[in-house]
Amino acid sequence: MPMIEPEARLFPPSGGVPNHPAFPVLIYRAALPADAAAIEEQVGANGWECRWRNGVFDFHHFHSTAHEALMVARGQATVQIGGPDGVSVEIKAGDALVLPAGTGHKRLAASADFLIIGAYPPGQDYDIERPDAAGLAAAQARIAAVPRPASDPVTGPAGALTRLWNG
Repeated sequence: MPMIEPEARLFPPSGGVPNHPAFPVLIYRAALPADAAAIEEQVGANGWECRWRNGVFDFHHFHSTAHEALMVARGQATVQIGGPDGVSVEIKAGDALVLPAGTGHKRLAASADFLIIGAYPPGQDYDIERPDAAGLAAAQARIAAVPRPASDPVTGPAGALTRLWNG
């Protein structure tokens, strides 16, 4: 299977959302099967833990204690990444977003059948933080302590994450 190259986007802090200072968001297109069980099997084989199936919150939030992979199993959505000054991204079944700790994200719209799977590197537990300028320094300190994963959730140990997240 040929190696899939994601789009990589780095975002500066935005409206109380820290974003990650060194690791870019990875946007994979048509990289996964449009099937929840098959996605969970592939991501699990790549060393990430699939923890839930649901959607994306409709408010800006980020995780300061874990990196997160969002894989679309069904439907489509528009998600804003990078905080209030970030970008809108259209995602559909088979796509994946790999969000380094601190990356703001928010659902703007979604089809009625939209389903994503959330996954995390082993040993990382996520928190749910809302933008907060007063708490930005503390969030940035927590983000700096989150280790780089050993593997890309979509493409495995030799995937783009291990090359692009070299900070």
